[in-house]
Amino acid sequence: MITLYDYLPSGNGYKVRLLLSQLGIAFKRVELDITKGETRTKEFLAKFPNGRIPAIELDDGRLLFESNAICWYFAEGTPMMPADIFERARMMQWLCFEQYSHEPYIAVARFFAMHPHVQDPRVALKGMIVQRGYEALGVMEEHLKSHEWFAASRYTIADIALFAYTHVADEGGFDLAKYPSIRHWLERVRSQPKFIPIAQA
Repeated sequence: MITLYDYLPSGNGYKVRLLLSQLGIAFKRVELDITKGETRTKEFLAKFPNGRIPAIELDDGRLLFESNAICWYFAEGTPMMPADIFERARMMQWLCFEQYSHEPYIAVARFFAMHPHVQDPRVALKGMIVQRGYEALGVMEEHLKSHEWFAASRYTIADIALFAYTHVADEGGFDLAKYPSIRHWLERVRSQPKFIPIAQA
């Protein structure tokens, strides 16, 4: 059985958990507390040198880390992955946007709020982080004004990737009141078959 190394509050871990659940793929979950350094042990780093979750170990021993790469692997050959090459590129566009322009701000602000006693040098940049987070939400809102989904005119892993931290953005202090298109999209994602909430293991 596939082993998923995970941390329940993590949006990045949630992406993989949600996708596997929606695809009906069985997996064993191993919880690792990132605030206690449990992904920085010699044993974990020997398998996953980036020292982060999520990470997966396949039945045959092959290893893969980085949430969007893992999602891409499991989505291949399913409706979650567009067949058209341009739509695949468009999906990748949003996966890159999520990791470069969205997650470093939306997720980090939430991390600060959830773990106020964890020392992190990025706290000094909180004002900039919040501003950039709102900029990312603005890009999403503009797209969703005229699109139901982020790629291929249907629900794909681009939506899963962006949903993971957007739906809990309020936990980092972000107000989604001014983003009606995002709020409607969040409800569309929640209405997808076999949806699970972030707190469900």
